[in-house]
Amino acid sequence: QVQLVESGGGLVQPGGSLRLSCAASTTISSINAMGWYRQAPGKQREFVATITSGGSTNYADSVKGRSTISRDSARNTVYLQMNSLKSEDTAVYSCNANVLHYSIAYNYWGQGTQVTVSS
Repeated sequence: QVQLVESGGGLVQPGGSLRLSCAASTTISSINAMGWYRQAPGKQREFVATITSGGSTNYADSVKGRSTISRDSARNTVYLQMNSLKSEDTAVYSCNANVLHYSIAYNYWGQGTQVTVSS
């Protein structure tokens, strides 16, 4: 089992910035990939960004160019820096960890942190 704890959400004005954190209960080097997803009210959960154990990153088109996913292996933590925030970014942001155990893939989720972008 991998436990994930998100933090850093809050209320920001349009154009502002937030830095989300996801702390894992195991060394993130043992996790295939970690990423961020978000879900707005009445909508399906959508992909935001991922980072692999090798450091490769991927971003959704909606956040590309204004968001950065990074990792701190010493702290077992993955971050999502979000700049130039828009009202459309308002959602619950959840951390995901993809782990491979004996050729079986598992996905673990944190409880989420609320991001609200409003003036």
